[in-house]
Amino acid sequence: MKYDVIIIGGGPSGLMAGIAAGEQGAKVLLIDKGDKLGRKLAISGGGRCNVTNRLPVDEFIKHIPGNGRFLYSAFSIFNNEDIITFFENLGIQLKEEDHGRMFPVSNKAQSVVDAMLNRLKELKVEVQTNSPVQDIIYQDNQVVSVLLKNGASYDGKSIVIAVGGKSVPHTGSTGDGYAWAEKAGHTITELYPTEVPLTSIEPFIREKTLQGLSLRDIALSVLNPKGKPIITHQMDMLFTHIGISGPAVLRCSQFVVKAMKKWKLSEVTMSLDALPEKNEEELFQELYALLKAEPKKSIKNVWKGILPERYLLFLLEANGIDAATQGANLSVEKIRAFAHSCKHFEIKVNGTLPLEKAFVTGGGVSVKEVEPQTLASKKMSGLYFCGEILDIHGYTGGYNITSALVTGRLAGTNAAEYALQKKGV
Repeated sequence: MKYDVIIIGGGPSGLMAGIAAGEQGAKVLLIDKGDKLGRKLAISGGGRCNVTNRLPVDEFIKHIPGNGRFLYSAFSIFNNEDIITFFENLGIQLKEEDHGRMFPVSNKAQSVVDAMLNRLKELKVEVQTNSPVQDIIYQDNQVVSVLLKNGASYDGKSIVIAVGGKSVPHTGSTGDGYAWAEKAGHTITELYPTEVPLTSIEPFIREKTLQGLSLRDIALSVLNPKGKPIITHQMDMLFTHIGISGPAVLRCSQFVVKAMKKWKLSEVTMSLDALPEKNEEELFQELYALLKAEPKKSIKNVWKGILPERYLLFLLEANGIDAATQGANLSVEKIRAFAHSCKHFEIKVNGTLPLEKAFVTGGGVSVKEVEPQTLASKKMSGLYFCGEILDIHGYTGGYNITSALVTGRLAGTNAAEYALQKKGV
């Protein structure tokens, strides 16, 4: 069978590429190895699907620390506001939540998936599921065909690789596309987990002292070997049985990975500020005044409410302070040490969960070898890339899906234009 455009992968970028190519009037085949399309989309945003984020473009790009600047060209053609219009035109009403995150009013990710599948149907895009791809055939520096593992072969004038990275493998992202990209002459930059929980062998982690404790709106920093912050994120975090997790940790994780590699470290120190709205001197004065006001009360009761109780008792013990001691008996030095701990509690982390457990893959097809406005390969005519197979990665919060949808839109549109030109239409 002959097609204008063959898209491999039915995630967010593949679905968008299929729609974009179909809208150009191309004859399109979308192939996925799984039994249904849009599996990653269906579980995103906790099953509610955070389709994009409404931040202004410059702010948005800052939330894609992995080669976000590559997307400036793409955003000038199709951006986050265009994504909102796109879904609203498909009948999906969206609502804005905290930090600019956009969700369907239905709160159901499946409604987003269904709308995209219906649009593919309207455009007569042919879909084949349960069809793992064996190889992509190139000839004379040009894409020729896609060979399936069952022996079937399909000719395509252009081919879009939209198979994702290696994170969340149960949705089908198992790194299949890297070999096809390398075969076409592309460089695959080193793969590593991002947006991933961190591990630690600190005694309080091993002994599960704080397991299950969630801290709200803290500031978490990754420190370089000289003790200076590389990055700080102010969000929530969670202590687990093997380390730390939660939004602030996930955002810091890639910087931990990079620091370990850059300085050849077995451990990276992180600094936890449980009360980022106050500076250390203000906090000391407040703690001191509270003890002065009620000198006969136990320290635990006087300072109750400053921190969650479990964390308060933990920091008191870490500073050698008996929680039951009367406030009047606590030295100024001890108060200062406790205030310092509240602002600068250090946690040594020794790595991350594996890439398969990460939300996002760092690394991938080098963006230096891809045209930023068309997503066309600079190495192979008729080959296009979109989504997480590219070396582009952002924080969670709608940034990665936006990147997938924007690159998918451009790859599909340009793959169709290229194919139709070759056909002489």
